[in-house]
Order: sequence, then structure tokens, then C-alpha cells
Amino acid sequence: MKATRLLSFVVAAGVFIARADEEKLPLLKVGNDTYTNVVVTSHNATDVYFIHAGGMANAKLRKLSPELQKLFNYDPQRAAGAEQKLADSKNQYHQQVLRQTTPQAPDMTRQPATAAAGGATEAVWRNDYPAALAQAKAENKRLLVDFTGSDWCGWCIKFEKDVLSTPQFAAYADRKLQLVRLDFPHHSSQSDALKRANAALYGQFRVDGFPTFVLVNGDGRELGRQVGYLRGGPDAFIAELENFSGR
Repeated sequence: MKATRLLSFVVAAGVFIARADEEKLPLLKVGNDTYTNVVVTSHNATDVYFIHAGGMANAKLRKLSPELQKLFNYDPQRAAGAEQKLADSKNQYHQQVLRQTTPQAPDMTRQPATAAAGGATEAVWRNDYPAALAQAKAENKRLLVDFTGSDWCGWCIKFEKDVLSTPQFAAYADRKLQLVRLDFPHHSSQSDALKRANAALYGQFRVDGFPTFVLVNGDGRELGRQVGYLRGGPDAFIAELENFSGR
């Protein structure tokens, strides 16, 4: 055994082992749901985020055992405040969307998305958030993060076809953005390291639906987000990103 201090708690039929570098649960029960081979990736005031034998998930801290609540420093008042703040933020965002008029797309005529004009015809996505953020900062660009379920989320697949795979979006991204795709597939294989990294960012950005697009600046500060499918094709999406950038 490594010379690392271990903390053990009985959880259902298993033992919780918390190392300095990782937290593992052979078995975790949350209400009527049971998860096996759990690796905790992050937690906040309200939730714990983890990968397990069947994929990735999150659970409310209030639904965990008292031992685990203590481990994750669960504070009911702090959690209630965080959930209320999130609810207010969502309501404010949706009210803002309802008040918005149809956005006007920026002028793309000077650099159309054609190979002859030198524009990109296919967007280049990567899965390394820290590297993409550093590149965005170095190039004075924004970073667009796409939280998606590429092989099961119908709206994600439709938005990919209608917007993200278009030459117009590719040309815009080539000039203005670095792109990161954080995928949470049901059928495609991923390395454990990538699953953990994606799950940590899922928790960090408090994502609760797919697709979710988050635009950040070179310092990682969130400028705006789109949750769900946006109608209007690449023009509407580009206009929304420009609106976020101008805040």
C-alpha cells in the first residue's frame, strides 16, 4: 500500500476510500439509484460529480449519507443559497432571451468560408481545455466550449449538422475562436483520463443539459452561454457569440 493517508467510510456494502489524489467508491447509493466503481472528480456546495461503471453522473449532497456529507463539507444553508442563485441566474438568462429581438449576423462577406478566400471550411475541435485556453489567450481569441452527447443527444446532433459543420461557422471560428468539445457519449469509448477531465469541467461550469455552449475569454472568465438548440442556423449562433463577446 502506498504511504498515503486513507480515510474510510462504510457506504452501503462498500468502503469509501479517499486518497490525497483521488476519491473512489466501490458502491454508491443515491436514493433508488446505485452506482459502482465510482471515481469522484469534483464537488461544489450542492453536488458531487463522478464517473462510474456506466458513464458519468452527479448527485445532490443532501441525498448522500451523513458520513459523505461531512467529507464533502455539506452545509444545507450554503447549498440552498447556491441553488437559489443558480435558479435566479437561469431565470434572468431566459428572460433576457425572450426580450431579445432577432439578432443580426455580423458581415461575413469580406471573408466567405471558401478555400479560395483562404477561410476554413471545417471547424477544428480539440478536447484539451487547458491547452486550448492557453492558445486562446496567446492569440487574443475567445474559447468556445461545447458540452455534448455526440452519439445519443438528438439536439446536439442536429445543431452539429445545422450550425457547427457549416463553412460559415468554420470561417468565423478560424478568425475568432479556439474550440473545445467535451463529449459525454453513451456508446463511444473514451480513456479514463478524458472522462475524468470532462466530468471535472462539467462540474466546474455547472452544466445541467446538452448541448451547452460556454464562451470564455483567455483568462477562463465566462462571457455567456447557450443551453439547448438555437434556431436560425450559423447566422444566429455567430450573432449570439458576438453579443457575448461584446458584454
